[in-house]
Amino acid sequence: MTIVHKKEHIHKNPDGLSRWELANTPDNPAYVPLEAEPQIPIEGINITDIGTEFIEEVRQSHKQDMNGHILTSVLDKDCNDTSLVNALDEVWKNCYSEGRFHFFMG
Repeated sequence: MTIVHKKEHIHKNPDGLSRWELANTPDNPAYVPLEAEPQIPIEGINITDIGTEFIEEVRQSHKQDMNGHILTSVLDKDCNDTSLVNALDEVWKNCYSEGRFHFFMG
């Protein structure tokens, strides 16, 4: 962090928060190396670049999984269809009722 001096315009003196400029060098206690920026890995997948074959494969896997198919149907409807929710396995039903689930759709 480097603090930059700013003159106060009314009295032409520095305000209480301003200081004289310090060089961003290793002898400065607030020295921050410019090349030391943290590298943040990108761990997401941009599905816009994935072909339609992949998305169809995801849809087919959801249709083959009974709970996935039921959950897809429940989420597609505007109303809460209790008969569909009750058709879910107990673990899935509990997660759905608590709103604690991840469902990745294509």
